[in-house]
Amino acid sequence: MMLRLTDIRLPLEHDADALRNAVIQRLGLDAAAVIEFSIAKRSVDARRRKSIVLIYSVDVEVAGEVEVLHRLRQQSKVGPTPDTTYRHVAQAPSELTRRPVVIGTGPCGLFAGLILAEMGFRPRILERGKVVRERTVDTFGLWRKRILDPESNVQFGEGGAGTFSDGKLYSQIRDPQHRGRKVLTEFVAAGAPEEILFVSKPHIGTFRLVKIVEQMRAKIEALGGEFRFRSRVEDLLLEDRQVRGVRLASGEEIETDHVVLAIGHSARDTFQMLSERGVYLEAKPFSIGFRIEHPQSLIDRQRFGPKAGHPLLGAAEYKLVHHADSGRSVYSFCMCPGGTVVAAASEPGRVVTNGMSQYSRNEQNANSGMVVGITPEDYPGGPLAGVDFQRHWEERAFELGGSNYEAPAQLVGDFLAGRPSTQFGRVFPSYTPGVLLGDLTSCLPAYAIAAIREALPAFERKIKGFAMPDALLTAVETRTSSPVRIRRGEDFQSLNTAGLYPAGEGAGYAGGILSAAVDGMTVAEAVALSMR
Repeated sequence: MMLRLTDIRLPLEHDADALRNAVIQRLGLDAAAVIEFSIAKRSVDARRRKSIVLIYSVDVEVAGEVEVLHRLRQQSKVGPTPDTTYRHVAQAPSELTRRPVVIGTGPCGLFAGLILAEMGFRPRILERGKVVRERTVDTFGLWRKRILDPESNVQFGEGGAGTFSDGKLYSQIRDPQHRGRKVLTEFVAAGAPEEILFVSKPHIGTFRLVKIVEQMRAKIEALGGEFRFRSRVEDLLLEDRQVRGVRLASGEEIETDHVVLAIGHSARDTFQMLSERGVYLEAKPFSIGFRIEHPQSLIDRQRFGPKAGHPLLGAAEYKLVHHADSGRSVYSFCMCPGGTVVAAASEPGRVVTNGMSQYSRNEQNANSGMVVGITPEDYPGGPLAGVDFQRHWEERAFELGGSNYEAPAQLVGDFLAGRPSTQFGRVFPSYTPGVLLGDLTSCLPAYAIAAIREALPAFERKIKGFAMPDALLTAVETRTSSPVRIRRGEDFQSLNTAGLYPAGEGAGYAGGILSAAVDGMTVAEAVALSMR
């Protein structure tokens, strides 16, 4: 048994022995009694910029741990180290008649496939896009040459939308089974830095994710899983509302009684197909807005004061929320420190923005979504009305950007004053293929424009310089989450289609890499239990 010590606070500038000495002092032991220790978690308290504190949780092996634990039993910050081992719920039968199918290779699909493979179910994993390195070439084709491949882009292809993001690996989901720890451990085994196991807000970054995705594919294949790329699922094969297989765009049919639907939030043609097949769908809330860029140095100074640039702090982040007078919420979304704004369209004739960072987070600008919450009441018309709503504003952004995949943009000072922008200030846009300055007033519904105009001065009061006149807004951010929820029951199957297991962001049950991966694992467990 090891002991977990929590809430050990040390100044940012502490010496190499400070943590060990703090452990010894907390336990009331001689130094020789501490055999070894490791960091379980490290977070930063920067509320007082002149005295930033690091907060550690530490796992310690000591001599006579039972006696030590008994002596310190009244201390809430000392206890046994929790068991975070992931345990499989089932094992495949010796004779597997029909293999499960997983649709999609984003984090949800990959971890659903991994768990099924580890339990011996030899899943078939179908992906409409290409392998991750070919997909990267196609994505750069849009960014550099204005050429969009609708089947291979930021949204579609091996690794999913999370591949071209900041690679954030934290979430606020409840996780009593420690599935999230399994996700992080698998990422480390595939090449991620070990620090993601203990830093409070771990991230990987795009280029590292490429290699990690490849390593995970290799592991799944070694366990008996099978990947099929450029294999878009065009139809479900149903018999009395029971899944019996899938039909690919090529015409090939694959028999199966269990389909994990991990299609991501942008598979609009698949949503349409599901609706036509009578699968229960409903419209759900999501958010729309802009990307906003500031100098990263400004955010660092405002968050960390004189300690800005310290290697243990890295590039500063922020998280902001404003409740507008209209009742709508405006908030920062997918904040990317030291990152870039990227073209994230997946359909011709539409412009979509997103944010991305590398592991180093050393680009000049900070960016985040500045988005407004909306509900199905804002886009009535059935379960797919949100898709039509997104498309409308993406088409408008395409037109205002010059109809060549440049994005429309406006300086914050001009946006607040209600005048078009004509030249850049101190913030130069990171978005490629490029931006066209103008007026963003017609890029979003009037209520969203009004809410963002109200929120920016409020955010200025929280972060001085946030509403600086030279900060840049780029339109339009529409893919914050799926506009559709594919409802499922307690057994994780579709409410009206047996054998169909909606999962992840596209089904409306996750938001981000970690939560999508955990949901994929949860659904894979449900599939395994039904196949025993």
